[in-house]
Amino acid sequence: MVKQTITIPSQALPVSYTPDVVVVGGGASGVAAAMAAARNGASTLLIEQRGYLGGMGTAALVPAFCPYTDGEKPVIRGIGLDLLEKMKQAAGEGFLKQYKEQLDWVPIDVETLKRVYDEAVLASGAQVLFHTVADQVLLEGDRISGLIISNKSGRSVVQAKLYIDASGDADLAALAGVPFQVGGEQGELQPGTMCYVVTGADKARFYQFLEETGEHKQLEQTVVKAQQNGDLPEGRKRISGMAWISDSVVGFNFGHIFGIDGTKAEDLTRAAIEGRKLIDTQIRFLRKYVPGFEHIHLVHSGDQIGIRETRRIQGDYTLVVEDFLSMRTFEDDIARNSYFIDIHLANATSTMTIKHLPKGQSHGVPYRCMLPVGKSNLIVAGRSVSSDRPVQGSLRVMPNCFAMGEAAGVAAAMASAAGLAGFREVPIAELQRNLIAQGAWLGEQPGKAYVAAAVGSVTFEDECK
Repeated sequence: MVKQTITIPSQALPVSYTPDVVVVGGGASGVAAAMAAARNGASTLLIEQRGYLGGMGTAALVPAFCPYTDGEKPVIRGIGLDLLEKMKQAAGEGFLKQYKEQLDWVPIDVETLKRVYDEAVLASGAQVLFHTVADQVLLEGDRISGLIISNKSGRSVVQAKLYIDASGDADLAALAGVPFQVGGEQGELQPGTMCYVVTGADKARFYQFLEETGEHKQLEQTVVKAQQNGDLPEGRKRISGMAWISDSVVGFNFGHIFGIDGTKAEDLTRAAIEGRKLIDTQIRFLRKYVPGFEHIHLVHSGDQIGIRETRRIQGDYTLVVEDFLSMRTFEDDIARNSYFIDIHLANATSTMTIKHLPKGQSHGVPYRCMLPVGKSNLIVAGRSVSSDRPVQGSLRVMPNCFAMGEAAGVAAAMASAAGLAGFREVPIAELQRNLIAQGAWLGEQPGKAYVAAAVGSVTFEDECK
């Protein structure tokens, strides 16, 4: 069906900001990008649609940070690791005591993290503009010449030298006409999850229950029993994420909403309604089946459903599963990744696929996969970089987004300072030296391309539903 169209009259818009660098999206990649660009001398504006930073970690209440280490050492360092430590310090004595030495699966104290992000971004010298969306891109050849932004103040134009798309959905790239892929071969997408936080739990009683029954902390036996009794819907037969913020406050990543395209407002609306309904079902399940949760009370559900995948841009290089499995290193690496491939089931009857690298191993993330074809002064950081679908299932997590964002920000500052035409002119060796000097880790031999020989040591798992 052809939709009715209306031609909007031309309008003269004021130019509201003229920074060196503009970052669209205030999630993990956007926070790191803005901080890195500003710290390296570029005047920087960070635009975020909500009234706080953090993306999926704060808006969607993802309960814990994914691993920063490869099982032996931190792979994600620099800005991302520093922000994790700042959250621990700011979350209070009890939280710090419990998680001081932990770098993998650290629970997220959402309200503390929001404040940490505010303070860190402002301290870097970047400017923040909340409650604002970029809804149109102005183009001159292969360059973006401006963004039209909308907020309570009206519509205006932001004109920058360089643009960083940290939206998570490649919104800016899509508006600029960059080609992209979505989901799998049939268009299938990983499901979303409406995460939430409860209070009134009894951690000691819960762990006593686990010890007495031999049940795993992800409650596989208990979930299956509840599904058989009709007290939980069919789907994944485990609680994929439970993070204890304190001895009585717990964050949950539990269950799926299927068929959600995070780039469509109608789907996000349906997901919000279905997600809150599912939370009510899960709360009833926890109170009935899980000792220690008899008296829990829901205190916070996500402002939106958590989204795992949407667009993947077409970049100068597409990172593919063979690169992951061979633990490949590239001459233009700007980060390392050791998180396992984690593709959630597309529907309630399918299975998940998980693929791990050997302990202590990682692969490189090349600068080229952040460079969208056909655009010179635009770079993309975060889960929508150029990769195939399996690799996106690994790259998409917040620690990796910090690392990619930091690289994008440093590159933007370098390009601005040198008066370069765009991101492709940034000298890679100098970018790598700057990243390492600022705390990033690019492997034992950064800048030297190779493919690991021990491909056979990679493990493969098809996890239960």
